[in-house]
Amino acid sequence: MRKPVTLLSSLIGCVMFFCLWQLAAMALNKPILPSPAVVVWLFCQSITGELGLHFLASFGRVLAAIVLATIFAAPIGLGLGQMPKIDRVVAPLIAIAYPIPKIIFLPVIYVLMGITDLSKITLIAIIIFFQILVVVRDEASKLRKELILSVRSLGAGRRALFRYVYVPATLPAVLTALRVSVGTAVAVLFIAEQSLTQYGLGYYIVVETYQVLMYPEMYTGILGMGILGVLFYFCIYSLELRVTKHLYRG
Repeated sequence: MRKPVTLLSSLIGCVMFFCLWQLAAMALNKPILPSPAVVVWLFCQSITGELGLHFLASFGRVLAAIVLATIFAAPIGLGLGQMPKIDRVVAPLIAIAYPIPKIIFLPVIYVLMGITDLSKITLIAIIIFFQILVVVRDEASKLRKELILSVRSLGAGRRALFRYVYVPATLPAVLTALRVSVGTAVAVLFIAEQSLTQYGLGYYIVVETYQVLMYPEMYTGILGMGILGVLFYFCIYSLELRVTKHLYRG
């Protein structure tokens, strides 16, 4: 079993990243790539101002998309995993839709829903939805019928089965799917936020800084988006470790 990521290893990774960045900045020696010291200092100054508002807007969109996708994908995945006949009917559609890059549906979503926060959240939620759906369905289908029958023999109804069997068995899979897909979600958010919006890191990076050649400020936005992805990743990862540890003890 792979060892969990520790705080020390994360700090070492950050140091390595900034060292490589510094070396690249020294080798290029052009304004297009400022040193990490300049960017980090500027980031610390601007995060309490306008950059912080953009960060919060992006954070809220990703968080809403995660909640929305989980609410819909987890129950559907559980149902398909425990109802093979329905799964056989739906599986071909999922097999075709799953590998399609969902970003291509951005214009369609904009036409149907307008260029709003809801449309951006919906696009990200669709991506996470399929990640969770497939993983939960596969995990639910692996549940042994003997286990379910033994719990039912004790008088457990559907609610008890859902609470004490299905949720504990599939929750680690849900968190793993979220952790894996959060990077893709943030990347799609970067593209979606470039279109007719006022707040968001994607808008800040492309419209407010890149297009006017404000390179140090542009890198503060890039750093902010990187921190956003890392923050979600490690929050989900920490929750995943706690859930796994609790289930193992139980």
